[in-house]
Amino acid sequence: MTRTVTITDNMTGKQVECPVLEGTCGPPVINTKSLYKELGMFTFDPGFVTTASCRSAVTYLDGEKGVLLHRGYPIEQLAEQSTFLEVVYLLIHGELPTRKQMDEWAHAIKMHMMTHEHISRFYSAYRYDAHPMSIMAGVANAIASYYHDRTDIWDPDNRLITARRIIAKMPNVASKCYRYASGLPFVYPDNARSYVENFMYMTFSWPTEEYTPSAAAVRALDLLFILHADHEQNASTSTVRLAGSSEANPFACIAAGITTLWGKSHGGANEAVVRMLEEIGSTSNIPKYVARAKDRKDPFRLMGFGHRVYKNYDPRAKIIRKACHDLLEEEKLNQPLFEIAMELERIALEDEYFIKRKLYPNVDFYSGLIYQALRIPTSMFTVMFALARSAGWVAQWMELMKDRDFRIGRPRQLYIGRQTRDYVPIEER
Repeated sequence: MTRTVTITDNMTGKQVECPVLEGTCGPPVINTKSLYKELGMFTFDPGFVTTASCRSAVTYLDGEKGVLLHRGYPIEQLAEQSTFLEVVYLLIHGELPTRKQMDEWAHAIKMHMMTHEHISRFYSAYRYDAHPMSIMAGVANAIASYYHDRTDIWDPDNRLITARRIIAKMPNVASKCYRYASGLPFVYPDNARSYVENFMYMTFSWPTEEYTPSAAAVRALDLLFILHADHEQNASTSTVRLAGSSEANPFACIAAGITTLWGKSHGGANEAVVRMLEEIGSTSNIPKYVARAKDRKDPFRLMGFGHRVYKNYDPRAKIIRKACHDLLEEEKLNQPLFEIAMELERIALEDEYFIKRKLYPNVDFYSGLIYQALRIPTSMFTVMFALARSAGWVAQWMELMKDRDFRIGRPRQLYIGRQTRDYVPIEER
C-alpha cells in the first residue's frame, strides 16, 4: 500500500493526497508535485533546508548521528584504507574498482593532466594579488572553450571522458594559481608520480632542485582530499546541479561550483578558522574569546564549530584531528596554533553553552592547520577544497544527466512586492 500524506486547506476544505517516497536511508520525503495543481499553492522553504531537490545515490549523511557514507561506504573506512583517486572512482562509477580497473583509471587521469598551453596565458591577465579562487573559477570556465570534441552531455562515453579531464586538470589549474601569485614558473605534471604527489610537485618544486615530498605530507593531503570529496546537496553541489540542468558546458558547471564554494560560509570557513586562531594568539586568551562568543552583542564568533547539517560531532573532524596531530608530530613542526585549537576544542566541548547548542568542531576546524603545516598559504585553502570537491561535483553532474526526472531547475517564490499599478509619465511624478 502506498503511503500518502493528506494536506487540507482549512479555508476551502480542499484536499490533496501527496505520495510519501522512501529512500534507502534517511527520512521519507513528501512528493508535493500535485500541490499547486490541486490547491493552487507552493511550499515555502528558505534555503531549501527541508526540500529534497533530487534523487541521489552518491552520498548520504545523517547530521543527527554524525554519519557520512559515499556509495554506502563509511567515511571512516575510506579515510583509513582508501586513496583519493580510488574514492573518486567510487563516486563516479558507484563501486570500488578492481586492481585492473584502478590501474586503468589512474593511467587515464595521468594522460589528461596536461592543459592546453594557451590556458597558461590566462593567468597573466589577473592582478598579481588576485585571490586564487577568482583565478581558479575564471580558468575553469576558460577550459570549456578548449574541448569541443567531447561535449555531447547526453553521450555516456563523452561524459566519462569529460569527468576524467576535470579530475585530471584540477591539480594543474590549482598549482598554477599558487605559482602565479608567488612569481614562480609553471611546472608540467610528472607521470611517474601519484595524483596527490603530482599536485605537490607542480605546486612546490623548483626547476633547479630535485623535489620529493614526505610520505606523511602526501598522506595528509590525500586524506584531506578524501574528506572533502563530496558532501551531499550542499550549496556548491546544488549550484553545479542547477547549472547542469540548463545543459551548460560541464566545465562551466564546475566553475559555478567553484564560485559558490568561495563564500566564507562554505569553502572559505577554514580560512576563517586560521585567522581566528591567529587572533586568539595564545591558550591563555581562550577564556576571553569564549566569553566574547557567548555575548550576543559582540560580533566575534568561534569559527569551525557547528554545522548546517551535523548536530553531532562531524565524523570528518575526528579523522582530521588525528591526522593533524600525526603530521605535526612526524614533521617535527612547532605548531602553536594547533595547541590553541586543541585547548579551544576541549573547553568548548565541556562548556554547557556549546553543548546545548550542539556546536561541535567541524572539518574546517582542523583542515586549515594541516594546509598551513604543509606550507600552503591561507588564500589557497579554498582552492584546495575546490580541487577535492570537483570529484563530488562531477559525480553529481553525471548522475543528474541520467536522472529520469531531468528538467531545468526552476524554484518558485513568495512574491512580496507591489501589486499591479499604472505607469505615470515622468512629468507627472
